[in-house]
Amino acid sequence: MLIELMVALVIGGLIVFLVQKSRNQVLKTEDGWWGAGAPPDAEEDVTIRTFRVTTSDEELEDLYWRIDQTRPVPSLEDSQFHYGFNSHYLQKVVSYWRNDFDWRRQVYKLNQYPHFKTNIEGIDVHYLHVKPKKVPEGTNSIPLIMVHGWPGSIYEFYGMIPLLTEPSETEDLVFEVVCPSIPGYGFSEAPQKKGFDSVCAARIFHKLMKRLGFQQFYAHGGDWGWLVTTNMAQLEPKTVKGLHLNFAPSSKPGLSMALSIMFGRLFPKLFGFTELDIQRLYPFMEKQVVEPIKESGYMHIQATKPDTVGRGLNDSPVGLAAYILEKFSTWTSHDFRNLEDGGLTRKFSLDDLLTNVMIYWTSGCIISSMRFYKENFAKGLDQPHSRMPVYVPAGIACFPNELIHTPKLWVKQKYRNLITFTPVARGGHFAAMEEPHLMAEDIQKFIKTVEKKVKK
Repeated sequence: MLIELMVALVIGGLIVFLVQKSRNQVLKTEDGWWGAGAPPDAEEDVTIRTFRVTTSDEELEDLYWRIDQTRPVPSLEDSQFHYGFNSHYLQKVVSYWRNDFDWRRQVYKLNQYPHFKTNIEGIDVHYLHVKPKKVPEGTNSIPLIMVHGWPGSIYEFYGMIPLLTEPSETEDLVFEVVCPSIPGYGFSEAPQKKGFDSVCAARIFHKLMKRLGFQQFYAHGGDWGWLVTTNMAQLEPKTVKGLHLNFAPSSKPGLSMALSIMFGRLFPKLFGFTELDIQRLYPFMEKQVVEPIKESGYMHIQATKPDTVGRGLNDSPVGLAAYILEKFSTWTSHDFRNLEDGGLTRKFSLDDLLTNVMIYWTSGCIISSMRFYKENFAKGLDQPHSRMPVYVPAGIACFPNELIHTPKLWVKQKYRNLITFTPVARGGHFAAMEEPHLMAEDIQKFIKTVEKKVKK
């Protein structure tokens, strides 16, 4: 009996030791230099400079000339959006862009929030920094960094920012929001050297937040923003107070995931599967293999030879619009592939969609944004960060039309300290732009929960 007790104590102690060791594990990284040539001997310039989005007659004349030179191609009969962006509807979008879209007005809208740039690791990093106009007496604003993905931009967050910095409910938290452009996207300078991946972006954004005076903050991300902010939590878990995501693809398959796939449809309660889980996962091969393949052709191109197709997109505004806006159709709802207009204006306005396209066009960033896939996939899928659990408090907003559905059971394998998991009523991949109120509500719910736990 004594021997059995001692063995049990040893095994229990070993388990506690291994769990604690895992909790204390942090992602390793080293400073980089992404500017042209060798790093200078001088100390890093930490100056923060104001920035404004601008345009000119020359820029617009060049755009209109290129639009006018486009060569329309007829779509196949009854093809809708199954072959990509429907050419007949594209002509309508292009006509609106050429004749009715007011870029100068959208530039004014972009500049309604303060823009800045600062040089980190040799490249100029662009970001929005929006402070609340009023903070309730006796409280402090809560710093929150929000990171976009591809083919999005900081503009995705414009509908959410006022909901977070100027909430209408008195019991809501008030946030101080920082929205950086990933280097190579939008108004952030593109890396000049190979190897700039999500971990590098995470390291740079930590430096940005420290430069702004934040010792602790919350983070939110979707699409690539999911991985960048997850890496931020892995790099400095004591700095990131909480991590909120609306995109959380499954981690490496394990036994529990395999069992849930095999038996989840028969015994859903055993694995905590909901009706939405069953609907989105089964039949498994069709929903989780065939369907993603239909939507992932772009990824194979961008993860292997981004510069080739990117050169054509950088020269043709119409080609760029078709390439980007097709994602805002089918990634918002797969059912939109069955519509002649791709359902684009069911969830978004053409002004907002074309503003996002114009950020890519005017900054000439399409190639550098696509290279981010090459850099992340070139190192293989089995990276240290992909094997490392996240113990920072996490909240997941599960939108029903997201590209990849991840049940709560699978999410918890990666995010071990899952505080909230919210099945949201509606929304797809670009949830922050499509459903800003629902996203802001879930961020509020998650961070309120974490803050209460911290106070206790």
